[in-house]
Amino acid sequence: MYFDDYVVGTVTTSRGRTVTEADIVNFAGLSGDFVELHMNEEYAKRGPFGRRIAHGALIFSISTGLTVQMIPDHEAIIAFYGVDKLRFVAPVFIGDTVHVTKLVTDKQVKAGSRGVVTFETTVLNQDDKAVVIYTDRLMVKARA
Repeated sequence: MYFDDYVVGTVTTSRGRTVTEADIVNFAGLSGDFVELHMNEEYAKRGPFGRRIAHGALIFSISTGLTVQMIPDHEAIIAFYGVDKLRFVAPVFIGDTVHVTKLVTDKQVKAGSRGVVTFETTVLNQDDKAVVIYTDRLMVKARA
């Protein structure tokens, strides 16, 4: 999609993705985040959620991957322009299935036949409960 194709007020939804034990273990190895709330079942049982939870940064990363899969043609993408107001509002557990909704909230024309599209992005679990919320921006080519 080119800059011209985005319409403020449009909502799109990704497919779902189930969070697995392997996701958490691999993310811990990649990030170095071995906090016991993510890695130690016995410790997590005594914690505020009663069981292990996925890393918030893992769920954010999964949401960016689901977002990329929503774009049919990447030819017009110039850059991931940034994230603001990132909030982890509910835990994600092993076996939860998340999906992403993206609301186009703003468009700004930039020099050089390109523009920045702003989204209100919500990651929801299988019960449609928000687990991560953020505002993100994508720089894309204009059709000129």
